[in-house]
Amino acid sequence: MGEGQDGAKDYVIRVHADPAEIPAAAWNALLEAQAQQPPFLRHEFLTALHATGCAVPRTGWSPAFLTAWRADTLAGAVAAYVKSHSYGEYVFDWAWAEAYERHGLAYYPKLVAALPFTPVPGPRLLAARPGARLALVQGLRGLAERGGLSSAHLLFGTDADIETAQADGWMVRHGLQFHWRNRAPQPYADFAEFLAALQRDKRKKIQQERRRVADAGIDFEVLEGPAIDGDAWRFFHRCYTLTYRAHHSTPYLNLAFFEAVGAALSAHWLMFVARRGGERIAASLVAVDRRSGWAWGRYWGATEAVDCLHFEACYYQPLQWCIEQGFSCFEGGAQGEHKMARGLAPEPTRSAHWLAHPQFARAVEDFLAREGEGVAAYLDELRERNPFKAQAAGPAPLTGP
Repeated sequence: MGEGQDGAKDYVIRVHADPAEIPAAAWNALLEAQAQQPPFLRHEFLTALHATGCAVPRTGWSPAFLTAWRADTLAGAVAAYVKSHSYGEYVFDWAWAEAYERHGLAYYPKLVAALPFTPVPGPRLLAARPGARLALVQGLRGLAERGGLSSAHLLFGTDADIETAQADGWMVRHGLQFHWRNRAPQPYADFAEFLAALQRDKRKKIQQERRRVADAGIDFEVLEGPAIDGDAWRFFHRCYTLTYRAHHSTPYLNLAFFEAVGAALSAHWLMFVARRGGERIAASLVAVDRRSGWAWGRYWGATEAVDCLHFEACYYQPLQWCIEQGFSCFEGGAQGEHKMARGLAPEPTRSAHWLAHPQFARAVEDFLAREGEGVAAYLDELRERNPFKAQAAGPAPLTGP
């Protein structure tokens, strides 16, 4: 290769069964060179998932992180896991697994390049150069082939990630999420101005929901960074666990994990604690990045059911805070058409998939083409139901932080 050029063959790929094997400073430097830098991709977050037993072989997440090296320089990295199930991914392929089983084939184990339990769009292939990104994609496919895995999947990647995978023959799957964007070019002055930009029925619904919470005697305390102490983390985790239990499910994350990321990534956490008569009854947790002005709604829980408290804790309080702080985007998590009535708009997401079995690959490719047409039509339909007034300035254009 000439000076300034590179190719996949210029890199040596290594596989790591523990993210702690990868130098933290070098990993984070790769992330900090990206246009988007969600804190969930920081080395501290990923190592905490492993060290606290949340994303480990026992839970069906066997780390197989790939790094791309050029001499002694870490030039690329991707968080990847060998999976024995499809829980915690939010790009649903259960039907593919069932089809394999009907034909007497094993869909699991499979390889997934993703953030465990966190459907946040952003860079998955941490690399500054195209050759390093391609080396990582080829490394993922090669790992799946050598290990006899059914497939490899790259979830919620950036355009550069998806296009690199496409160049290697991977198939693309389209989806959508609901995000709030601050008004551009003039951000909202306050929550009232945001409400004024919504259609009357949407504005009235939000006002009614907020009034129900206030009438129940509930107010909120906002804790940021170091103000989230050990007692706050323990209360939050109790709420989080109770809410999973109420839905007859098992929480993915344990208290040790929250305490670890609370200590290691203190500046990236924001907690809204609901109180009634001074007693704490609920909490929601939001990740923030002040550099980019982005926030991500992630987890919540309550000790008791209160009408509309979920909407207040998970949407209205965070949105009010984002507006006050001049943030540009609030991501409300996966799925949920109901979020549109609260000012969040649909935005497309993409993932890339490689299947080893030729016949199944062709069948999935046909399915993805038809599904993609359906997603595009659904996205158009949702956009026609824009919750904002026709004359109001809409949310900011879809761009990365």
